[in-house]
Amino acid sequence: MIQLGNVTKTFAGPRPRTLLDRVCLDVAPGELVAILGESGVGKSTLLNLVAGLDRPDAGTIAVAGQDLATMSDDELTRFRRKHVGFVFQAFHVLPYLTVAQNVALPLELLEWGRADVDARVTAMLGAVGLGDRAGSMPRELSGGELQRTAIARALAHRPAIVLADEPTGNLDPSTAAGVIELLRHRVHGEGACGLLVTHSRTAAAVADRVLALTVAGLEEVA
Repeated sequence: MIQLGNVTKTFAGPRPRTLLDRVCLDVAPGELVAILGESGVGKSTLLNLVAGLDRPDAGTIAVAGQDLATMSDDELTRFRRKHVGFVFQAFHVLPYLTVAQNVALPLELLEWGRADVDARVTAMLGAVGLGDRAGSMPRELSGGELQRTAIARALAHRPAIVLADEPTGNLDPSTAAGVIELLRHRVHGEGACGLLVTHSRTAAAVADRVLALTVAGLEEVA
């Protein structure tokens, strides 16, 4: 489902900086892979490349059988909309929409019927413990509630690819455990595949494989 071959990404500037150097990775359907690493090592950059939000300087990236290098920006947008669920570290919850409207947005972009949208939004908000916050505006939410809104939105359309950037960073331990279980269920129970970037070894422990991203590339963690 996800295949990276010798992917390299360098950021230009007075002192060019290579974050990813010939990184290789294969993630199978039904597999959840956790990636650990220090801040600034390139974990978020790796997720952005897999999502087609950025392009590598060298190497190949194939996601769900599609070579991302052959796709235009518009094609990548449509591909993400249908196949990718991305939990961003910064949430990216739209401030002018209610919690329910935020979660409904990917479904409406895919032209789901109204009844199906409403049922799915209700189910997802219940799954992340926000059933009583459907009508709230983002400014009324805590950081943890914003994080859970973002997670519900990312999983609402049953994506084949789940990408999560520090999804438990603003959550208490009990809520974090529930969120990780929700991600795991999406991957294992529905045949998706997932990449989970985290600093938390507790969160990483639920994954099928744990990798560490260093300047030397990806390495298996025992």
